[in-house]
Amino acid sequence: MAEPERTGPRINERIRVPRVLVIDDSGEKLGEFMTEDAIRLAKEKGMDLIEVAPNARPPVCRLGDFGRIKYEKQKKDSEAKKKQVVVELKEIKLRPKTDDHDFDVKIRHVRRFLEEGNKVKVTVRFRGREIAHREIGEERCMEMFKTVEDLAIVEARPSMEGRQMFMIIAPKKR
Repeated sequence: MAEPERTGPRINERIRVPRVLVIDDSGEKLGEFMTEDAIRLAKEKGMDLIEVAPNARPPVCRLGDFGRIKYEKQKKDSEAKKKQVVVELKEIKLRPKTDDHDFDVKIRHVRRFLEEGNKVKVTVRFRGREIAHREIGEERCMEMFKTVEDLAIVEARPSMEGRQMFMIIAPKKR
C-alpha cells in the first residue's frame, strides 16, 4: 500500500474512510456514498474525488479536476506573492567628522531609500579617541533624522554597540 500524501487534500484511492458525503462540481449535494462507489462515479464523469472536509462526519468529498484546482491555487499564490511588499533595511555609514557636503550626499541617499519604502539604518563609526565624544555621534544621527522628518519616523533611537552607534529610521505610513 502506498504512503499517503502529506500535503494537500487526499484524492481518489488515498481516501480511506468507508463512507463519504459527495458534492458534484456545480456545488450540489449528491448524498452519502460508499467510498468505492464515489470514486467510480468520479471516474465515470472523468473527474477526481477530492476530500475537502476530512474532519466532518462523514468526510465531505467533491467531484472536480484536481490538476486544475492545483493549478488555480498555484496561480493565486503567485499573484499574492507579486502583490507582497518586501521592506529592505538599507545602511548609511557616517563618522563623527563627516564633512557637510558628504553628509548632504548621504541625506539624499536616505531620502531615496525612504521614498522607495525601505528602512534605513544610520551607523556612526567611532575611531580612536572619538569614542569619548558620543554626543557628537548622537547629534549627527538626530541631524540626519531632522532633515528627513517629513518622510520618516524613528524606529530605534541612537544606541551604542561597541564602537558604533546605530539608529533605525522607518518610512511613514502613506
